[in-house]
Amino acid sequence: MAKKLLMGNEAFAHAALEAGVRVVAGYPGTPSSELVETVAALHADGSAEGVHVEWSTNEKAALELLAGAAYAGARVLFTCKQVGLNVASDALMSLNYVGVKGGTVLFVADDPGPISSQTEQDTRRFASFAKVPVLDPATPDQGFQMMKAAFGLSERYGTPVIVRPTTRICHASTFFDVAESTQARPVPPEGFERDPRWVIFPRRAFEAHGEINDRLSAIAADFANDPQFAAFNPTFCGGAGGAQASNARAASASDDLPRLGIVAGGVSAAYVLEALRMLEKRAAAAGKSLPPYTFWQVGTVFPFPRDKAMRFLRGVSGSVIVFEELDHVLEDELLATIGAAASDPAAPHLQIRGKLDGTTRDRGENSVEDALVRLATFLEVPELAGLPKKAAAKAARVEETADEPSDAEQTPADLQASGRVADGPEAAACAGDVRFAYQAPSDAPLPVRPPVLCAGCPHRGSFYAVKRALGKAPAVLCGDIGCYTLGNAMPLDAVDTCLCMGAGITMAQGFSVAEPGKKALAFVGDSTFFASAMTGIANAVYNGHDVTFCILDNATTAMTGSQPHPGTGVTLMGERRKPLSIPRVLEALGVERIVAANPLDLQASIDAVRDAVAFEGPSAVIFTSPCVQLFAPSARAAIDVDVCRGCKKCITEIGCPGIGFNADARGPKSGERGQAFVDVGLCNGCGLCVQVCPFDAISVGDR
Repeated sequence: MAKKLLMGNEAFAHAALEAGVRVVAGYPGTPSSELVETVAALHADGSAEGVHVEWSTNEKAALELLAGAAYAGARVLFTCKQVGLNVASDALMSLNYVGVKGGTVLFVADDPGPISSQTEQDTRRFASFAKVPVLDPATPDQGFQMMKAAFGLSERYGTPVIVRPTTRICHASTFFDVAESTQARPVPPEGFERDPRWVIFPRRAFEAHGEINDRLSAIAADFANDPQFAAFNPTFCGGAGGAQASNARAASASDDLPRLGIVAGGVSAAYVLEALRMLEKRAAAAGKSLPPYTFWQVGTVFPFPRDKAMRFLRGVSGSVIVFEELDHVLEDELLATIGAAASDPAAPHLQIRGKLDGTTRDRGENSVEDALVRLATFLEVPELAGLPKKAAAKAARVEETADEPSDAEQTPADLQASGRVADGPEAAACAGDVRFAYQAPSDAPLPVRPPVLCAGCPHRGSFYAVKRALGKAPAVLCGDIGCYTLGNAMPLDAVDTCLCMGAGITMAQGFSVAEPGKKALAFVGDSTFFASAMTGIANAVYNGHDVTFCILDNATTAMTGSQPHPGTGVTLMGERRKPLSIPRVLEALGVERIVAANPLDLQASIDAVRDAVAFEGPSAVIFTSPCVQLFAPSARAAIDVDVCRGCKKCITEIGCPGIGFNADARGPKSGERGQAFVDVGLCNGCGLCVQVCPFDAISVGDR
């Protein structure tokens, strides 16, 4: 074993490899991408033996490939972000009915905020919809253990299993003990065995539905009682008497202290534990105690461990507050648990408070600061969350971060002595699980920095050429998911719609039907072309829609980290294959008018767009120029201060971040207007600004 500082996604890759995963496939999407890349890197250096890893054309293709391998008995791992699961949903819904042989884990990363996604879709809801178990880690450490446990759970019950981390879990870093080398589990000697169950006819689906219901009940019991999975659902008592109250006593109706309930899932559990620690410390400093409470982290979300929930609920009184990110999943389950027991005279009568009544955030990410205020209000100690004057607040924050040992530095005995962790069988599972480094935000406001295409990005030239070619002609410009979504920003203002990956291709067809007097254009990147655009293009040809496809070929999957795709010919297994040709694919799909241009050659690009748009029927413009992240620039633009007139056209026309403006500069032509300047740290010498400047004041030269 070796101790390494790893990002959560990197650690999850190691966990899967240690569990014997043999086939790994997915489609890149933040915040999930690093897992597949880590597996590929470990395979490349020889430390991950026997594993096959690939970026598939899209999520559906990846999951279907993995299903075949799992039918043969291989352990397989699928990766995507939350909206990527939509693409794979057709395969997933049927796969759970058919079942699997080899352990099948779906690593689906959710993105509360959202930080880099178009929705705050909650995979826990999708898991319930698909009737697939889901594990929800609170920390990277816990996610590491869940990843390993998921393969065994999958094989025990013949079902896919979802591991659902969120962005902060995926991208947090800590130290892990990982194997220096791994060997994929071999496929069982019998391999794939023919059986009617692999063919999902209606009668078989009806039978399988009953089997699914039965196994979900069994899994829920495991989540509540099996020590391996119960460890993902720790509880402890805190507040007055917290150090003395055992887990058993907290769950006993004979406890003479009324105890409030606190429930949290995912990374919110880490936030809540940190907030409770701060409140406990502040209360002690004031000579007070927090009211008695019992905390429960729910790490096995679906099927919900109702037996464990009832034990928890019988040990609290009055109210329960629920912290979770995205939907009110745990809140609903607790309400359902109470409702199901309503006929029992001894059933708890509790108020469940959370997203539904506005007690906790109804969207976005939770935080330590937010949890602190809401917990103080819930526990009726609002003075402990009061904000002191700035100077005092800074001193308090310094004292808290400098003098207080972190949870990672405290022993279980320290945690029990503080009243944070009870004695009892679940205390060991809870103690030391949460490592959270809290740093209070600066008082100074951060500058606004909107997202923007990179300096020299060839997409800028593509968008600008399209706008110049169209002029004042009525048109609708349909965008897509990727770097080029940023074409909507001023001054380019070249994206009118963006729904989901590949949707621009088909939305443009809808516009051409509804508004035939407008030109309909769709932008799509080269990676997305292969991922989800080809079926839409086939539809346009088949139905004769008058649309123009603008394919932005920058030779990579830029937005998610420059991963290869079928158009590059590069595979993660190290083999180089002949790249798939976008022009030949378009020809095969029946597109009759295909023109090409270098987007950094402005006039040629304008002419190409005019040619394609003038064609009646489906047409395509292929803009080809590599992403600026793929090469080192050899030249920089320069502005001749004796020629620059301060007109700002280089800025207002293309909006390149490599060009700035100095209002105080003076020159023989600019006078009092100021002058543009080039940021040599950003400029890569693409030359688009040279072609935009009406006064020939810009040139590209050597460094």
